[in-house]
Amino acid sequence: MELRHLQHFVAVAEDQHFTRAAERLLVSQSGLSASIRALERELQTPLFVRTTRRVTLTPAGRALLGEAERILAQVRSAHEAVAAVQGVLRGMLALGSEQCIAGVHVAGLLAAFRRRHPDVEICLRQAGSGALAEEVAAGRLDLAFAVRTAREDTDQLRAVPLTSEPMTVLCHPSHRLASAGIAVTPQDLGGEVFVDFHPDWGPRRTTDAAFAAAGVRRSVALEVNDVHSLLDLVDENLGIAVVPRHFRHKRASLTALPVKGTEDAVYETVALLPPEPATSPAARALMGLLETGSPAPPQEGVHSS
Repeated sequence: MELRHLQHFVAVAEDQHFTRAAERLLVSQSGLSASIRALERELQTPLFVRTTRRVTLTPAGRALLGEAERILAQVRSAHEAVAAVQGVLRGMLALGSEQCIAGVHVAGLLAAFRRRHPDVEICLRQAGSGALAEEVAAGRLDLAFAVRTAREDTDQLRAVPLTSEPMTVLCHPSHRLASAGIAVTPQDLGGEVFVDFHPDWGPRRTTDAAFAAAGVRRSVALEVNDVHSLLDLVDENLGIAVVPRHFRHKRASLTALPVKGTEDAVYETVALLPPEPATSPAARALMGLLETGSPAPPQEGVHSS
């Protein structure tokens, strides 16, 4: 089994199309098809179901994909490790992050990294914490800044704590909660209309866990995938949101109220990395910058009760 066979296989799996994969790899389509056939002969099983419009993975192909991605990531790390020993950090830093993650100013950190290591290509992907954990474990990301999940500290993933903070209720100043001006419990919020993120995002996971622990059912009527949309909806008094405390600095017109009555209403952020031996030199360098201190994100005022 040759590395180029695995590279070709992963490319076809990602593009679900031989022609597009061949164009991306700068190889002929006939050569790419021959490479995949050679891999299938060696494994003695089809890896793709081929149609006139696209190709999809067979069960054997799905089983191979994760292992192939890990092998290729380890090869890339090996090349980067040798370059690092020679005093030059090269290659790529593949980073994942949730939006507005606490404990790290991602843009400032990446700017500092680029100034120190201009020969490293930076790739950034935003996603929910669950998806980011899977990407790091599979070797598709070097590291990710995410909210603590149940998958960390396995043989494929480790978590480095960043920070933790309580959750906060944001509401319109005319809302009944704002006029009361006191800390609230999940029971106090049981009948409210909620604005929240997709279920894979860290703040949503934290809030769902807190309400489940309190035995309070809630339904999210307004589901969004970005912070500004959430704040806009709350600002129009269309619902309330339970968010990490640092979100209160992002919209001065909203009222912030503390949440009490549950230990699960804690938003804890971590850096997710592969096991120490598999951590790339670029990821080590980025974590080194983070440990020495990165620029703090700008903050705005908010009306809080």
